[in-house]
Amino acid sequence: MADQLAAKYSGAYGHPLVKTPHLDALAEKGVLFKEAYSNCPICAPSRASFCSGKLVSNIGVYDNGAELPASTPTFMHQLKRAGYRTWLSGKMHFIGPDQHHGFDRRLTTDIYPSGFNWTPDWRQSPCPNPGSAVDQLKDSGLCTWSLQLDYDEETHFRTLGALQDLARLQDDDTPFFLAASYTHPHDPFYTTQEWWDMYEHPSIDMPKPGSCNIEDMHPYDQWLQTHHMVDQHPPTEAHILNSRHAYYGMVSYFDSKVGELVHELKRLGLAENTLVIVTSDHGEMLGEHGMWFKRTCYDASVRVPLIISGTDFVKGGRTITNTVSLVDLFPTLMEWSGLEDATAIAETLDGHSMKGIIADDGESWDHPAICEYYSEGVCQPVRMAVKDQLKYIYVHKEEPQLYDLSMDPDETTNYIHEPNYQSRLEVLKKAVHENWDPEQQTTRVLESQRNRRMINDAINPTTHRRWDVQPDFDPSKQYVRQDNCPISSAKRRYTKTEK
Repeated sequence: MADQLAAKYSGAYGHPLVKTPHLDALAEKGVLFKEAYSNCPICAPSRASFCSGKLVSNIGVYDNGAELPASTPTFMHQLKRAGYRTWLSGKMHFIGPDQHHGFDRRLTTDIYPSGFNWTPDWRQSPCPNPGSAVDQLKDSGLCTWSLQLDYDEETHFRTLGALQDLARLQDDDTPFFLAASYTHPHDPFYTTQEWWDMYEHPSIDMPKPGSCNIEDMHPYDQWLQTHHMVDQHPPTEAHILNSRHAYYGMVSYFDSKVGELVHELKRLGLAENTLVIVTSDHGEMLGEHGMWFKRTCYDASVRVPLIISGTDFVKGGRTITNTVSLVDLFPTLMEWSGLEDATAIAETLDGHSMKGIIADDGESWDHPAICEYYSEGVCQPVRMAVKDQLKYIYVHKEEPQLYDLSMDPDETTNYIHEPNYQSRLEVLKKAVHENWDPEQQTTRVLESQRNRRMINDAINPTTHRRWDVQPDFDPSKQYVRQDNCPISSAKRRYTKTEK
């Protein structure tokens, strides 16, 4: 899993510059979902939705300071019921005291805090946020090392070690689910010389469509431009090019990690019996429409890569054009898990099993993707439905939007009042508004924010026991301690069995 990787910024999805040979290879062997969507264009809610198979409004994880209740079943819990080991290396952005949510082991801590300290306040929105301001773009470009590299190198090291440990455990026939979740290519946008040099700076493309006057934008976009302080710190062309150049390098860095993990699966003899799923929590605007980061409902922000490869579950070498979203992974994994009650579990979820279209068994698919946003930068609920390249965006109390991605991939023309679209629009309106009350959601969001801010204010940071994960490793089981060298070495030795 990547963080903030837009589908369009990868070679696998046809970008003419971005180099992702390992994603390309997985897509060539497996299936690539052309129209896969995040269910929320910000980290914690998207991941909570993905793990629970529920839309954000149904679990109350509204922002990056909101917790997923420990009583909410995740697909990790269900995989454990099916007999799986469930391990996580890297980021999942869980908030609150439950930092596992069905994972047996967490091999790293999270990169971001697990408390309520990132709770937004809609009473003050829209308002400038220096912590998410485009002012940081002036620093985009080259670095020798970074916080993100600290985190992802640790994540990668622990993931490789986990694969090696899991290979040694294969004699007991226990299946595994291992999540490797990186923070690249999340902003800030800087990378090392190796990845910067993969691209010629003069060839870096400018965003399309480019910036426009803030006063001419939809109110939703205006709120976010204020939040990101674009009016106060308008990026220069140099800042834009440096940011995009560094982002491309960061994407290639993530791709290289995917390649190393796939190579290790093969080296350990695990590849034939392992499904590899690659995705991201949300995308990145990267200057399109003059906007940056995420939080919008434009495709660059909400359309994510989804590639599934390996085993006979997948009829490979195909591009799937059905519109899907990340909540559809939970019911799909349930069908693959072998659980007898997989169908009953799926009926409790907001997603739908993709097993049939992945196997290309002729099963029909007629489900829209739903995306919601209730986090910082806005002051009203936002909900989007997209199906067959038609996208409806509802911003409470504001003019709705309708984009035809087949005719207008840059999303510049609002077709909401066009007569020819009204019958298809009604389908999307039903998907957005059925069983969803924006006034009720506003009340719930404000109450959730108020409670969490109060609790956060009451916590003394010097005495409060933090919820952040502290990974536990026992060297006595890794190296020579109780037993002599030959016995200890024999216990840790693994030799791939040739079939």
